[in-house]
Amino acid sequence: MSGDQSKQNLLQMVPNTRETLPDQATAANPDDACPFCFGSGMEMVAGKGARRCRCRTQDRRANLLAAARIPVRYEHCVLSSYKAKSHEDSKWRAKQEADLLYEDYPAIAAEGRGLLFMGPVGVGKTHLAVAVLRGLIERYGIDGLFYQSGALLKEIQDSYNPISQTSELKVLAPVFDAEVLVLDELGASKPTDWVRDTLLQIINTRYNDKKLTIFTTNYLDERANEKKETLEDRIGVRLRSRLYEMCKTVMIEGEDYRRNLDQQAR
Repeated sequence: MSGDQSKQNLLQMVPNTRETLPDQATAANPDDACPFCFGSGMEMVAGKGARRCRCRTQDRRANLLAAARIPVRYEHCVLSSYKAKSHEDSKWRAKQEADLLYEDYPAIAAEGRGLLFMGPVGVGKTHLAVAVLRGLIERYGIDGLFYQSGALLKEIQDSYNPISQTSELKVLAPVFDAEVLVLDELGASKPTDWVRDTLLQIINTRYNDKKLTIFTTNYLDERANEKKETLEDRIGVRLRSRLYEMCKTVMIEGEDYRRNLDQQAR
């Protein structure tokens, strides 16, 4: 056999493509072998070689979605289902920014610059943040994570308890390492020194590692009146300054959709 022929007969690795798995390959019984790889995890591509089976790729994305901690209430959120009225320009601009991050993620991720959705309650900040996270997991297979900021801080506090089976590092490691982190309701916790220092540690670590983070907050940069606190009041000058560099601030205004739901139910 000639050298050229032997090279052609070598098994080659073929990159995965985004193919849809036929219905018969998604059997309800996990013991049923995949018709493409027969349980081996590798499928053959005619005339090319072998690649990781598409069934394993889909399983991985399902596992990543489950590990992302997206709350049940927001599991349905996708970019196409974000609603805004024709005159709500800021909502449409926010949707465009979310679409841009989804479409151009590889280039944007290299810069590590995320988004800060800022605005009053009920304008869809969390919907957009979750929709982007979900979309990136499903399209690119990224390792993503959702946390409500108050819940994250509570978990870190609980890890100090000697009775607890967790540790601070165990809680923080996934937050530090996630390719994309959604930190919801930034500034909601009482702004103690410990809260600010802990948030600064989290955000500085991700900033230094150029990890993309998406934030939402109900607090604005401008003080509406003397009684209203700004985001800087809640998280501190240093952290707000850091966010200017690591995120694009997207202001969203408009009606509270929850109020509209209440009126429709009457």
